[in-house]
Amino acid sequence: MSTDPGTPTFAPVIAGSAIAAGDAAATPTTSKNVARVGGAVNPSADALKQAFGAGVRRVDVVWGETTVYVDVARAHEVIQWLHDEPSQRYDYLSDVTAVEFRDLEQPIEVVWHLRSLPFRRFIRIKAQIEKGQKLEVPSVWDIYRGADWLERECYDMFGIRFVGHPDLRRLLMWEQYKEGYPLRKDFPARGRFSRSEQLRQALAANPEARYSKEELSIADAFEDLPEDMKRRLGTGERVGE
Repeated sequence: MSTDPGTPTFAPVIAGSAIAAGDAAATPTTSKNVARVGGAVNPSADALKQAFGAGVRRVDVVWGETTVYVDVARAHEVIQWLHDEPSQRYDYLSDVTAVEFRDLEQPIEVVWHLRSLPFRRFIRIKAQIEKGQKLEVPSVWDIYRGADWLERECYDMFGIRFVGHPDLRRLLMWEQYKEGYPLRKDFPARGRFSRSEQLRQALAANPEARYSKEELSIADAFEDLPEDMKRRLGTGERVGE
């Protein structure tokens, strides 16, 4: 750590550092006999109700974890508050995902998993997108830089657009992928196109349009593979399928 007053310093976040001395939560314990529904509510849920009123739709506790449902339009504001508010300090975004139910009348849910390391708290924020509405929610990339690939993956798999993301494009599937969104309930198990068409599209993709020669140099590692592995790759032999 630098002693120069003009140089930014780095202070590590110590888990539980914000918990008052003597508080039972200061000592981590493994929960036992946790009820499926009900139980202790994360205190951040009540704080959110006071701060956002009707913007908080409901609070559930399932298997000891608190889920707060919020309006889509206020999701970014809620998450920003949880991050910045000194009494909350949710400084770690562990996941961004979505849920689509088989019941076509149920809304699609966008889910954020947040952790407050100083307070040793976990909270799940959900925003429901009703059927017929645009699959859009605000990006939280400006709050958590770690949201970059998390939001891209959710977009890639579910087709949800994160408004404000600086580079929202496919992450797992190639950018020219035209079959849709693989984790949506209407997506067929074998894909919409034939295997030959899927292969044709994959071969037609041009990775050099996005990635440098240096990034693609991993392909050179093929020459270092054992001869039996190179032979299997060359013949298209199926392994473990």
